[in-house]
Amino acid sequence: MTRIYALVNQKGGVGKTTTAISLGAYLALLGQRVLLVDLDPQANATACLGIDHDSVAGGTYDALIGRSSAADLVLHNPKLQLSLLPSSPALAGATVELVDMPERERLLRTALSSLAQRFDYVLIDSPPSLGLLTVNGLMAAETGILIPVQCEYLALEGLTQLMQTLGRVRSGLFPGLAIRGLILTMFDARTSLSHQVADEVRSHFPGKVFKSVIPRSVRLAEAPSHGLPISAYDPSSPGGLAYRALAEELMRGDGAPIPRTAPGRN
Repeated sequence: MTRIYALVNQKGGVGKTTTAISLGAYLALLGQRVLLVDLDPQANATACLGIDHDSVAGGTYDALIGRSSAADLVLHNPKLQLSLLPSSPALAGATVELVDMPERERLLRTALSSLAQRFDYVLIDSPPSLGLLTVNGLMAAETGILIPVQCEYLALEGLTQLMQTLGRVRSGLFPGLAIRGLILTMFDARTSLSHQVADEVRSHFPGKVFKSVIPRSVRLAEAPSHGLPISAYDPSSPGGLAYRALAEELMRGDGAPIPRTAPGRN
């Protein structure tokens, strides 16, 4: 069974791409076949895995417009055991080009259908907006969406806008769109604000917030500059331990088997 999740939040700087990469890397480390889909024209997920997006000959854009099969565009990192459908500069103009295409909201879902049996998890890193590309990510998220929430001021205001968008998508396009869970990111245990935001999110979304909380971490911030996820850069750091715990929590909730001796544990 392939589980397809879109990571969404129209607010930038919430740790969405870091979460997509780190979660995907740990899922792969735990024996899952994982595909990361970079749906963001900024191509941060692609760059954070050490790939120059300007050198990408074909990527998500080509899959969306049907120029190439998504299966032919996937890059695989054997060291990380992680696959990537990369972004490219052409994706920046996709919103305009996709407007007049039939079934424009379902183009990504159609493109990914050929990959369904090759992966256990597909994680879609959506852009920090609520435009057509993000709607494509939502429509492709057959299993549900993951929402990273920064433990800082205005977090709930951004969530209100996102919930309105999800409501519109459910009513007009995809009634089965489900929230798999909210992920608290950039948590600073030293500040009362982080604790207050976390408490409010849990209060507004009872039973929908992951227990694993991602701390604010220098090592997490450093990892992308080395083209590595935290699982390869510093797995024993607080951020590395938190994302490993998140991957295991997600797998348990999905009913996926976790190795008795999980890789990376002492």
